[in-house]
Order: sequence, then C-alpha cells, then structure tokens
Amino acid sequence: MKRGFIILLSLLQFTAFVACNKNNSILNNKAKVAVASVDNATSSTSTTLSFSGYTWNISAPSGQVAPGPNYWNDSYAWVDVNGYLHLKIAYDSVTGHWECAEVYSQQSFGYGTYQWQVEGAIGSFDKNIVFGIYDYSGNDGHDEMDIEIARWGDSAWDNLNYTIWPATGDTIGKGVYTASFTTPGGDYTTHRFKRTSDSVKFQSLYGFQNGDTNQFQTATFTKPGTAISTLAMPIHMNLWLYDGLAPSDGNNVEVIIHSFTFTPL
Repeated sequence: MKRGFIILLSLLQFTAFVACNKNNSILNNKAKVAVASVDNATSSTSTTLSFSGYTWNISAPSGQVAPGPNYWNDSYAWVDVNGYLHLKIAYDSVTGHWECAEVYSQQSFGYGTYQWQVEGAIGSFDKNIVFGIYDYSGNDGHDEMDIEIARWGDSAWDNLNYTIWPATGDTIGKGVYTASFTTPGGDYTTHRFKRTSDSVKFQSLYGFQNGDTNQFQTATFTKPGTAISTLAMPIHMNLWLYDGLAPSDGNNVEVIIHSFTFTPL
C-alpha cells in the first residue's frame, strides 16, 4: 500500500511539473508577442490598409525581430476585392527566409465587444504557427487581452489560448485558459471577447455568428481574481512562427479575416 502511494505521488508530481512547464512556456511566448508588437509598431514603414471601416498599419520592420523572432513582409497583409483581410506566412526564395504578417489599428478601443469572423483551417494548424487577435497598450507584459491559435511548438498541446495580461501597476497575476479544438464543420469560425471594467468574456464559435449559436469554447475572467486593464488600446492581428521555426510540414499558411467589428458598451 505504501509503495503504491509513493508511485501515485510521483506521478502526480510529474504531471504537475509538465503542466507548469507548459504554462510557463506559453506565457513566456506571450511575452514575446507583447515585445514584438512594440518592436514592429516602432520599426514599421508607414504602409497602411483599410479594413472593416478602420485604418491599419502594416508591420514591416527590417531584419529578424520578435515575436519569434521572425522576418516580416508588408506584402503578406492585404485586403482583397471583397474587403477581406488576408494574412500570410510564406517562404521567400529571394531572401531565403520564411516571412510573416502583422497589422495593428490606428484607433484605440475600450469597453465593448470585439469580434472577428475568420476563414482558415486554424483548428489543424502546424505546431509552429501562431495566429493572434488581441488588443494591447504597448506596455510589455501588461494591458493586453489575447485570443491566440497556437500549439507553441508542441503538437500535443492545446491550440486555443485566451489570456489576460494584468493592468499596469496591478500585482494580480495574469489569467490563462487553454483548450483544444478542431473545425469539423468547415473553415469558418467566429471569435470574440467582451470587455467591461471588471470582466472579460471570451467566446469561439463554429461558422460566422453574431449570437451564441454553435459556440465550442468560452471562458470568463473577472476581478479580483484577474487584473483587467481599463485602458483603450489598439487592436493587433498577426500570423507568425513560433521561435521563428519554419512550419514543420513545410507549407505556406494563410488566414482570411472576413470582418472585425467593435460594439461599444
């Protein structure tokens, strides 16, 4: 009986160790995203595009910079004749690099509902692909609300990540929720979060939805358990490579965002 107890205790300790390391790795890489957004915003060209009624800057820093770090290509973010935003990761035979895409809004957004209607096989992305849609103040490690589709380099890990980074000056830790999903009904999904002064509710749904039909994941973060920013912040949308690693399947990747909507409270 004692021997069995020791084995069980060891197994529980090992499981806790793995889970802790996974969460630490995910959070460390989320920190890279925050740093990247500052780097890209300050180093980018003045290239812009219009999408869903807003003006967006296209990140095009020179060299290899975070997140990842990666190389970035301003021609890999564009709006088609239907008004849909495309983000692409592709290998450039001229430069010899895999290159990524990011845009961020010129306008800041506060309390309200943020919604994206996305086309793409995001449920079966390669383990090295990261697709992020989030708002962020530019203060690294603070004032950020993320939806990220990513396995962070490990195909066994969850691929849906909701994260709240704490408000500036608040000592409460960040909030993290992860889950696994596929897209059995096709490549159309809707993702949203609703911000208030004391809560953030995340939702992911199959198809293009404006209500709660076909919801497959949700999570709500509230004060005082989670520190929630009260700032108005720009929106970022990016498609990049974990640790700058090429897709393990060697394939280019593209996401089409049909719409972004913001409904203020």
